[in-house]
Amino acid sequence: MPAGSVSPNARWQGRWETEEDTQSFARQLAMSPAIAHATIALDGDLGAGKTTLVRHLLRALGVRGRIKSPTYAVVEPHTAIDCAVMPAGEPLQVWHFDFYRFSDPREWEDAGFRELFASPGLKLVEWPERAGDFLPLVDLRIHIQPDEMTPQDHIDLDQDTHRRVNIMAMTPTGRLLLEALQ
Repeated sequence: MPAGSVSPNARWQGRWETEEDTQSFARQLAMSPAIAHATIALDGDLGAGKTTLVRHLLRALGVRGRIKSPTYAVVEPHTAIDCAVMPAGEPLQVWHFDFYRFSDPREWEDAGFRELFASPGLKLVEWPERAGDFLPLVDLRIHIQPDEMTPQDHIDLDQDTHRRVNIMAMTPTGRLLLEALQ
């Protein structure tokens, strides 16, 4: 299990040493019934591990097939069949957004995303700041950044997997998601 803790003020801070830690984190998050109707913002620089986390989360929820990054398409829809947090026979709808290429927040409105965000299901948003004030309130904000190595770290330098992670619940749904991490 990745190292981390939930504080009383609805925050989780931790460190992922390996990609397996990221995967374990995603599995824990996927077990929370609150995930079925949440909006999660993912912050971090290019290469921080946002899409890697999304891929692990989608797999943990039961998404099958290829999981592409929405960098060029802006949004990739997914359906999780036999998702443990959904009633039997009811699929979970998931939308993975990447607003990296937005140069003006109004592009969010012009693209018609208001309807997608109003519909039931999970919304995962990379580069949420590029949507500006058009983006609805998010439930959980996850900030991922590469962890700076210290000389005493004994790691394989070819494996750039160490990450510092800070998560903040923004709504009651976000708090329920944080509870899954305890």
